[in-house]
Amino acid sequence: MTAALVLVALAGSLAYANGTNDISKGIATLVGSGVSSFRTAVVWGTLWTVFGGFVAAFASQGLVATFSGKGFLDSPVEGAAFLSAVAIGAAAWILFASRTGLPVSTTHAIAGALAGAAILAQGASALHWSTFGKKVAFPLAFSPILSIVLVFAVFPLLRRAVARVETYCVCIERRVTVLDGALAMGTVASTVVVQKDEVCAPAPAVAARLSAVDALHWLSSALTSFARGLNDTPKIVALGIVASAALGISGVPFYFLVALAMGAGSLIAGLRVTETLARKVTPMTPGEGFAANLVTTVLVGLASLAALPVSTTHVSSGAIIGIGLHRGPGSVRWRTVREMLLAWLVTLPAAALLAGMAYALLRQF
Repeated sequence: MTAALVLVALAGSLAYANGTNDISKGIATLVGSGVSSFRTAVVWGTLWTVFGGFVAAFASQGLVATFSGKGFLDSPVEGAAFLSAVAIGAAAWILFASRTGLPVSTTHAIAGALAGAAILAQGASALHWSTFGKKVAFPLAFSPILSIVLVFAVFPLLRRAVARVETYCVCIERRVTVLDGALAMGTVASTVVVQKDEVCAPAPAVAARLSAVDALHWLSSALTSFARGLNDTPKIVALGIVASAALGISGVPFYFLVALAMGAGSLIAGLRVTETLARKVTPMTPGEGFAANLVTTVLVGLASLAALPVSTTHVSSGAIIGIGLHRGPGSVRWRTVREMLLAWLVTLPAAALLAGMAYALLRQF
């Protein structure tokens, strides 16, 4: 029972670490384009991420099998030490990266940690390298390239659409209907309307207004954050699902606990990596940010439904880099991009080493 409790706690720690790093992937464009402040964007992204995690309990369970180690090994490693070591290795690396402001992939970290602990437990020959390459390495390597290509392909079309949308705003109109003129009584009704800027701006009934492009940007950010929660939650649940069953919190309740832990990490320590993607890669307009989020949402959402372990980090970073390349190579801050690429390359071996060391210690007990 104690081992099960520890494993569930470690899975929660990994979920927290995921939140500190991955919240940036859905909200960086909101901050980078000046649509939102850091704090407001973090709260917005957290709410939708947690919601995506809740929905994952019903719509994205195929990823649980992939990241429990069953598909990577000839036979499962008995005991809680193996999955505990995986959670320790992945969480330690992600927390280090978040502390330094580098966006890294939770998917990469878990996969590397699985490989490191598995090699120490059963030897390198026990690892199914072809499965590892097909289900993890290929999607992770291909997704950022596809993201950049899609941004190049769709942005010219989106730019025309955005140019038309920019002339509209979303307004909240408040109108008072007088019921009794003598007693000055009436009712107040609020209505959301979409209309031309020149109509919306001077209207006395307008209580609040938002650019239509900004409204779409907020919506795309919500969808990206939702897709991230949908894709990442099952990967973390996989590490503690057996232990949680022993504690009587398996299934949907455990998904909810993991999603809430992700939300806590986002709110408490999600600013540093957000700043890197928002301010240190390339400047962007609200329309460009919307395009990057739209591409990220489509790719990650489809991958979740198909149980493909793509990295939201790679997809969203690739989309932001693609926006910069579309502006011109000089718009991209290549030093930051090089640091990000180095962190991506180091993630697999670093998480593997940390998990291997953790397993070497834990199997002694």
